This record gives sequence, structure tokens and C-alpha cells, in this order.
Amino acid sequence: MSIKQRIAKRWAKRAIKTTKKWAKNPIKTQENVLMELLHKAKNTDFGQYYDFESITSYAEFKSRVPICDYEGLRPYVDRVVAGESNVIWPGKPLYFSKTSGTTSGVKYIPISKESMPTHIKTAQNALFHYIHNSGDSSFVDGKMIFLQGSPTLSKTNGIATGRLSGIVAHYVPSYLQRSRMPSWQTNSIEDWEQKVDAIVEETRHEDMRLISGIPPWVKMYFERLKDASGKSISELFPNFSLFVYGGVNYEPYRAVLEELIGKKINSVELYPASEGFIAFQDQLNQKGMLLQLNSGIFYEFIEADKLFDENPPRISLADVKQGVNYAIILNTSAGLWGYNIGDTVEFVSLKPYRIIVSGRIKHFISAFGEHVIGKEVEEALQKTAEVHTARVTEFTVAPQVTPTEGLPYHEWWVAFESPPKDLAIFAATLDEEMRHQNTYYDDLISGGVLRPLVIRLLPKDAFELYMKSVGKLGGQNKTPRLTNDRQIADALNKVYSTK
Repeated sequence: MSIKQRIAKRWAKRAIKTTKKWAKNPIKTQENVLMELLHKAKNTDFGQYYDFESITSYAEFKSRVPICDYEGLRPYVDRVVAGESNVIWPGKPLYFSKTSGTTSGVKYIPISKESMPTHIKTAQNALFHYIHNSGDSSFVDGKMIFLQGSPTLSKTNGIATGRLSGIVAHYVPSYLQRSRMPSWQTNSIEDWEQKVDAIVEETRHEDMRLISGIPPWVKMYFERLKDASGKSISELFPNFSLFVYGGVNYEPYRAVLEELIGKKINSVELYPASEGFIAFQDQLNQKGMLLQLNSGIFYEFIEADKLFDENPPRISLADVKQGVNYAIILNTSAGLWGYNIGDTVEFVSLKPYRIIVSGRIKHFISAFGEHVIGKEVEEALQKTAEVHTARVTEFTVAPQVTPTEGLPYHEWWVAFESPPKDLAIFAATLDEEMRHQNTYYDDLISGGVLRPLVIRLLPKDAFELYMKSVGKLGGQNKTPRLTNDRQIADALNKVYSTK
């Protein structure tokens, strides 16, 4: 065992010890985080307006501070972007994480000197937990690649601004710099296809051991490696042992990626966001990610189907239940208060608190009151693909409310790596799985309001071409799995009409 491996294992033990300490006292840990956040922000404009100094309990906090999304907090954030200090958090942000939203346009998410270290430490802890649980630290002796956004930052009124992944690239520890790939120059290429080709050339002859990124874009990287070399990924990189991912559910991609790799491989799931690093997979063989309770974020939860009520009930960690779909609300050490990040989560464990990301608030189908969510379509398609030994590349689902004939239906646009032998039988199985996943959908089918779903077959590269056409190829961009409108479906229909 190398010196680097021994040091990594020693640090892993320390990380585990720290995690266990706060995980054993989760409610008290969260109460302390809330009080600390309120104390630090009490003299900001936001803190003075809501009189943070006099708040002594969560009940008082939620009675004063409203729930909001980016648009709701925008009047304050715009002042921060304009250069004002002490608006929502003491001083000015260290960075702005620049993201694009469908309703808010460009968003500037503040990252403070207090919140930035939590992003880095939590990412490191995820790897330390893997090392401790697997006993394998061999990846530290080889090369690692992080498929991410450009680290080239701009300035917004003196504040460094860029994608979160590009900002994080500035914090790679010195002991990993020599192992980290791609080069800074290659990582700064803006065009995603050019960037992937450059990464392929830089890495194809290296000892790659850890690969990290969003699954669809890692798939693209693997495919181009295979095309360039004529070899599987495990033949190219025989010591490749760990895949680290986040952003989307890995399961729909697992079969395709494992075929490209040539073997099964360990994986670790992360839940990072510009607003904060929320959770990571702390156990190899257990479902869910450990919610980070001591990382400068106080969490609140609202049952997803009640979020748009006039006064939706808000709860803290103390009152959550397993199996309920919650909108997750953040209060952070960068000054985001009562902030609806737009994700829904479900607790799969309460001792300790582990979650899965079940979908996006805006990514659902409820054209007829069925409220189908991402977790349901992903699980239904995964189970169906396993039954029919098919492999799915990517998919999206939209309602067809006004068909030219017959009843309305859910339209599935699916790109297969390996299609099923009989698409009609596959579609029937998938519909049965959806009826099992969602009782409202089952009622609509049984009641003759909807007819069974329809699958539109796409070429395996269709979604890459679509994302390129809308300027969102690569990086942290993801194809929405569900939409309650037909924007994506109609765009696909123009190119891949099945009529």
C-alpha cells in the first residue's frame, strides 16, 4: 500500500468519526445550525426586516420568514448582484454561481466565504466514506477526471462568477493536482463536443481510476473513447474502480454504461447544488444519500402535493416521515432563506436521515390530475427494460391532451441503445408498471379518461442532438424527464415525426 493510500485511509477514519458525531444527534444539530444562521445574519437587511435577533425557535422562524423561489428572493439578490453589502448575508459573496432557469432566466446564486468550504469538504467526505466502507483507496494512486464546466470565471461587480463545477475546480487540493484531469486548458474549452474530444485525447493513454460526471455526458465521453480506441473502457483503463455521479438518476444509464465499461463498477451518488451540497451516498449497498445536517444548511420540508396551497404546512427534520414526497426548502450560510430549490425528495431512512431525489417540482405530468413524478417514470422504465432486456439511452414524457383521434395519452419519447424485440409488448408492460407506480394514473386508465401510453422510438443520439440544438449540450445540463407541456415533445416531433 502506498503512502498516499495510507494517508487517505487515515483521513477517512477521521471523516467517519465526525459524521457519526452529528448523525447521532440530528435534531439538535439542525437546531444549532438554525440558531447560528440567524445569529450571523441578524444585522443584515433581511435579518433586521424579519427581526432575526428575537427568534428563539423554529416555530417563530417559519411564522415570519416566507417560503420563496428565486423570483421571490430576487429583489434582495438583485441588490447583492448590484454590489450592495449585508443584504441577505454579512458582507459580499465570495462567488456567484451562474445558472439558467426556465422561468427566471439567468440566476445568480451567492456563495459566501462560509458556504464555499462546505461544498469542498462534503465532496471530500463522500470519497472518504467510500474509502472507509470499501477498504479501497487505490484510486488515489492513479488519475482522476471530473467532467465539469469551465473554470474560467467572469466578474459581476467585482464578484467572481461562473458555473458551480467551474468554481469548485479552483479548490482541488494540492495533493490531487497532479492526478487531476483534464488539463486546465482543456477544461476551459466552452464547446462541449470539442471539449470531450480533447479530453479523450488527453486521457486515453492515462491510468484513469476515478471518473466523475453527470451520467449522460460520461456516456458520451465513454462512447468517444471507444470509437477512438476500439476498446472497452475497462480495457483502456484496467484500474478504473470508481464512478462518482450526480444530477440525474444513474439507474436508467447503468446497463448502457456498464456495457461500455465492460464490467460492473462501484459508484457513489452526490447531491450537490449551487445553493449547497445537500447529501451524498455514505453506504455502498444501501439506498439513499446521507442528508448533510452540519454543513451550514437548515432544512425544511413541505409535502409536494401541498406546496401550492395558500398556506402549505412547513416542517423541520423532526417531523418528516418515510415514503412521503417532499419539496425541500433551504436556509443557508450564503443567505438563502426559505428557499425552494425546486427538487422533491423522499426519505428512505430516518436513522440516519437518508434521502433520494424523487424529481423536480416543475418536472411532472398532471394534465388530468395524475401528478406523475420523475421517480415513478424512471422506476417503471427501468423495471420494464429489465424484463425485456432492453437498454435505454435517454427519454422524456409529455401529455398528449388533444390527439387527432382517440383518447388522450402519455407520450414517451425513448432512445434505445438496445431496443426491445417487440415495442408494442414493451409499451404494454411499461403501462402496467406506471399503473402500479401511480394510482391516479391507474384510475384514469381504468375510467376511460386516458388510453395506455404511446412510445415514440428515437435514434440513440436524438437527445444529444436536441440538447445541442437548444444550446445545452454538456456541462451540468440535463434533459427533463417529464414536462406538463409539449415543448420538448413538439421539438422532437418536428425532427422525428412518426406520422
